[in-house]
Amino acid sequence: MDNLSPEKRSEIMSRIRGKNTTPELIVRKLVYSMGYRYRLHYAKLPGKPDLVFLGRKKVIFVHGCFWHGHEGCPKGKLPNTRLDYWRPKLEENKKRDALKQNKLKELGWQILIIWQCELKYIDVLKLKISYFMQDVNISNF
Repeated sequence: MDNLSPEKRSEIMSRIRGKNTTPELIVRKLVYSMGYRYRLHYAKLPGKPDLVFLGRKKVIFVHGCFWHGHEGCPKGKLPNTRLDYWRPKLEENKKRDALKQNKLKELGWQILIIWQCELKYIDVLKLKISYFMQDVNISNF
């Protein structure tokens, strides 16, 4: 049961940002420090990727584990209450992500998803980004 009034819950939810989130700012700072330059939230591409490398035809999405349903991650699990609300909402997010990523791939773009929980391991994340930018297969990360 939700302990908050609908008005208070609405106020809290209205503060959740879709861009310029803390995880995104951390990734942007890291990528910039690695010497890569990018565009932000490029509206001409499907899904408005968080970081866009136009000359390389590469994009990076920074996903929150909860909002994008990170499988196997403790932060990505469904809440215990109001499943009738949360399950369809989060499933729709996953469907929308897949659709936008497929459109980008059809247009010849390479995609890297960075999950919020990966920010705990900056050295590994830095290596993952480096491999992605250099076209090294990173499927085992």
